[in-house]
Amino acid sequence: MANKTISLRSILEKEKLNGINFLDLFRNLRIVLKHERKEYVIEEAVPNDPSANAPRADKDKFKKHMDDMFDVGCLMLATMTPMLQKQHEDMVAYEMIENLKEIYEGQARQERYETSKALFQCKMSEGSPVGAQVIKMMGYIQTLEKLGFALNDELAIDVVLQSLSDSFNQFLLNFNMNEINKTLPQLLGMLRTVEVNMDIGKETARFILKMSRRLKQLEHQFQESMYEIPNSGGRVKKLTVSSLISSKCSLDSIHEVTKSRTTRSTKLLDQIVKPRNEHLRFSVPGDNAQGG
Repeated sequence: MANKTISLRSILEKEKLNGINFLDLFRNLRIVLKHERKEYVIEEAVPNDPSANAPRADKDKFKKHMDDMFDVGCLMLATMTPMLQKQHEDMVAYEMIENLKEIYEGQARQERYETSKALFQCKMSEGSPVGAQVIKMMGYIQTLEKLGFALNDELAIDVVLQSLSDSFNQFLLNFNMNEINKTLPQLLGMLRTVEVNMDIGKETARFILKMSRRLKQLEHQFQESMYEIPNSGGRVKKLTVSSLISSKCSLDSIHEVTKSRTTRSTKLLDQIVKPRNEHLRFSVPGDNAQGG
């Protein structure tokens, strides 16, 4: 039993009471005193001395209260900074707690206000990582719990879901329709999975868009390519693809200049423009190859 008491009291030795950590230290103090069956000392005012003819049980109860009060008072003083020790050394445990509450609960109330404000105003910007968003909000929720204002699981989940960007609308619809019950860590895992799937979809869409733009560039390049067409006088006339397709040039007039066309030219011709003449030879601007 003694070892367990020492082990529990060690949690009060991690840091001194400095005002900012009052609620944390007060919570740990209650845990220790509850284990030692002395929590009543900080909850009840100092009892009146029993009269001389009071029953023995009342006198024993009073003595135990005073002994426990002295023990807890020393324990509390040991958790304080020197300045706070001087302010409270003449008080009993109950008076210490009441005085500390009066001093520091106002600070705790302000911190609770600022934390809850930050939590409920959280809104995820489009494209930002969902993990960072949820972890930040979980930190606010944990802080509120430490300040004595704990959110239940369902409300915490709702607050996080309401902060998500519009890209998660489909996930929200499925989540609410199926009435899924999850803890915050489980919800975080689900959202990260959804985010990965959305990223894959975005990459695919970007790839398709890139290929579409490239295809248009190639089509434009093809349309502006110059074709060498011999006229009746033996001279060569250069026409663009669009002009050539709409022209009335005979197949025989251009047959000889189309024998050495490249495979790349053929694919562009057949797949993009598909002109009526399958025996064209063209030279792309910048291509120095000569026809045979």
